[in-house]
Amino acid sequence: MGPARSLSKVKKQRTTLTLPSDSLTKAKKIARVRGRNLSTVIAEALSEGLRLHEAAERSEEVLKAYRKAFSGFTEVERALLDGIVLERAPGADS
Repeated sequence: MGPARSLSKVKKQRTTLTLPSDSLTKAKKIARVRGRNLSTVIAEALSEGLRLHEAAERSEEVLKAYRKAFSGFTEVERALLDGIVLERAPGADS
């Protein structure tokens, strides 16, 4: 299901925004090219930005948990746990 359809099923609320002129101009152009209204284009862009922000926050939480869980290991031990091969295995040249 695309962003436009999913947005049509959500509760909506009116608001007034002050946007940078260049952003508004770009949004109007996208709306014109896609045959959509400006409100839909801005709502889709905002939803996508919020989704990316939430994903970045989750990534940061995972990284913090990883660092905490492996804080007692040396850098070499962490690299080995990550599956990074630091040296060639004996006889790998053949």
